[in-house]
Amino acid sequence: MKKENKIRIGGQALIEGIMMRHKNKVAVSVRTPEGKIDTESFNISFLDKISWYKKIPIFRGIVEMIVSLIVGYKCLLKSAQKAGLEEESEKKDNKKENALIGAFGVIGVILGMFITIGLFMFLPSLIIKNLNKIVYFNNFFKVLFEGLIKIFVFIAYLFLISNMKDIKRTFQYHGAEHKTIACFEKGEILTIENVKKNTRFHPRCGTNFIFIVLFISILIFSFLTWKNLLVRLILKFSMLPLVTGISYEFIRLAGKENNIIGKIMVAPGLLLQRLTTKEPDAKQIEVAIKSVEEVLKEEKQQNDF
Repeated sequence: MKKENKIRIGGQALIEGIMMRHKNKVAVSVRTPEGKIDTESFNISFLDKISWYKKIPIFRGIVEMIVSLIVGYKCLLKSAQKAGLEEESEKKDNKKENALIGAFGVIGVILGMFITIGLFMFLPSLIIKNLNKIVYFNNFFKVLFEGLIKIFVFIAYLFLISNMKDIKRTFQYHGAEHKTIACFEKGEILTIENVKKNTRFHPRCGTNFIFIVLFISILIFSFLTWKNLLVRLILKFSMLPLVTGISYEFIRLAGKENNIIGKIMVAPGLLLQRLTTKEPDAKQIEVAIKSVEEVLKEEKQQNDF
């Protein structure tokens, strides 16, 4: 009988690759244009100096979210480089041109933030406020319908992009990430055949986290004013760390407890993973396996010793 692994790994799909994280170690594996798998790892060293944050509920979720965003962006850039998307700019060795590319990247991130704030924070509030002029809602129902609009926009967005060629490949790597982690957690040997048999839906996925964030935000934002949309937007934005921290505690609970409450909490996210994950091929699974093996290399050496 196989013994389940208690070691927990997190991951992220990249451009033609996968990032895996265990504790403060991160491994990145990418399929290069030549067909080889390029793997490297690094430690998030500064987290060792502030390890006390992990003992403080809610606050640890805020820290983890910030770290995840920074590390995820760094790994995404690495994967783009390894996958050959930045080859031309490197060959030209033009500092001004590379600086310009970097500037456009920053501008893209800023524009993405504004679009996200507009779609998921301002637009739903604007729709509800105008709708309330026709039909009266109390504060709770205003926030409830606002949350439903956010969910609708999010699902519609995922549906529209899920079949785009590049996005579909990323979602396949997302599926490979989940299947490989599931295989590892079951205590099975990491082979392509074993990984294929596992589910591509995972309770600790970021998709589940987004749904929990939406649910928690409905409860917390119900106390905020509707008189001024700009004030409401500012208050919502300032309270995002609190919402994130509380949501993190719920996703931790859902990942640990195999009970009816945990299953209910992750059910919507698991359904949505039918859009955000696709069935991977053998080569994509091979990349995921390499990433897991790399991130656990030190752990395995310690156990063997």
